[in-house]
Amino acid sequence: MPVEHGSEYVALGSSFAAGPGLSPRTAGAPRASGRSDSNYAHIAAGRLRLTLKDVTYSGATIGDVLEGTAGRPPQIHALGPATRLVTVTAGGNDIGYVPALTLASFPRPLRSIPTFRRRVTDFTDPASTDERFRVLESSLTTLIRAVQDRAPDAQVVLVDYLTILPPNTPDDRRLDVLRSHPGGDLVSWGRGVASRLSATFASATSTHGGTFLEAGARSREHHAWSPTPWTRQFHLSLRGGAPFHPNAAGMAAVAEMLVDDLS
Repeated sequence: MPVEHGSEYVALGSSFAAGPGLSPRTAGAPRASGRSDSNYAHIAAGRLRLTLKDVTYSGATIGDVLEGTAGRPPQIHALGPATRLVTVTAGGNDIGYVPALTLASFPRPLRSIPTFRRRVTDFTDPASTDERFRVLESSLTTLIRAVQDRAPDAQVVLVDYLTILPPNTPDDRRLDVLRSHPGGDLVSWGRGVASRLSATFASATSTHGGTFLEAGARSREHHAWSPTPWTRQFHLSLRGGAPFHPNAAGMAAVAEMLVDDLS
């Protein structure tokens, strides 16, 4: 359903929505937020002529969106009766999706640090993963209801994660590192997590309201190892987008999907 020009749009979520490393950085935003004027919310707001409140913050979990964290208020406090569009990209940090891939990809001296290895192993443990998804399902229900309570006239869109890992593993040493981690095959684990995140988002919107933007399914040909990637492979800087995060083309693609779906 189209959103009227000039309406208030609130963007919630973590780094996958904020856009760390993408220029230009949003003026006045906390540097740690990683908020970029070229993230999908800014691009879509410009295309749809909406008034944007971008409160995305790198590292945020669903709990941070709902309850805030030290020094930061809950992201949902940005919502109000005037809000007409809300987008959410969060939940991956609750599972340890990108954190596990990143920690496991560090150069050998770093990824061999026992604390890092234990953290990755904990993320990828099957029982731990199942429990985190169980909690995520409940958290998403709480989030959708909280958004609906604070902004009853808003369209709520859960925006999926763009595809990171290739469906068929090419011969690449960076993927070999992920496949051979002591915590297990992180390529298989990461693919499974991506699929479960998509299914969990779809189920939450189907059951509790809102819509699901299937960015994962719509970006499978643009994984980080593809000829035209929308996400980044691992690298030791934020330039051009954080490792295992959207690049500029990916943010533009998600914005295009959002605009198309709302038009």
